[in-house]
Amino acid sequence: MVKFNGRIRLLVIEDHTALSQNLSEFFGEKRYIIDFAADGLTALHLLATNHYDVVALDLGLPGIGGIEICRRIREDLKSTVPVIIMTAKGEMRSKEEGFKVGADDYLVKPFQLRELQLRIEALHRRSTGAETTEIRADSVQLNLGTLEVSIDGKNPTALSGMGAQIFEIIVRAHPNFVPYKELSEKLWAEREVDVNVLRTHVYSLRKRLQQHFGVNLIKTLHGRGYRLHPPLPND
Repeated sequence: MVKFNGRIRLLVIEDHTALSQNLSEFFGEKRYIIDFAADGLTALHLLATNHYDVVALDLGLPGIGGIEICRRIREDLKSTVPVIIMTAKGEMRSKEEGFKVGADDYLVKPFQLRELQLRIEALHRRSTGAETTEIRADSVQLNLGTLEVSIDGKNPTALSGMGAQIFEIIVRAHPNFVPYKELSEKLWAEREVDVNVLRTHVYSLRKRLQQHFGVNLIKTLHGRGYRLHPPLPND
């Protein structure tokens, strides 16, 4: 079973093409790796062969319906992956049916994508214990639940999107540097992305942190990569 680290691996099971496209665009620049399935058989195959952190499941699917998929996730695959149901069926009977087969959350369509994101991240935090998970590198702290960066626990600022992903990778690597190629592969997996795109993202992240903290937290090793530069006590 393939497992990914550092980002939320999300499986969206949805046969509505327009909604799937909206989800892809909305989550694309955030800390997600997303797979899509438009029917139950494809979804169950993906779940049997990959690790996912959260599943977003539509009920009105062709062939195997969403309720049956959720039941098979729990009973056949013996998986505890958090499942959030997305459906236009808002009546209590449908909600009860969803929760009885093992759903963890229920969101009625139409909904705001931001609300779906918040619910997905809440499920992910609860399943991983990330509410209190924090990584430290000398004086720099990064809370993986809130994505807040602080220095000596003071003056926190929250990151988002690509900046949060980049900073987490760099902090985890400290005191070592992260080569350009390794950073690009962790961010974009198999996609080939020009190094200038990466540099632009790092530049924006560095500028944002420097404006907030007044110090440069990311050092460039020219021709090699990036590493964290935690401030000294007298900086």
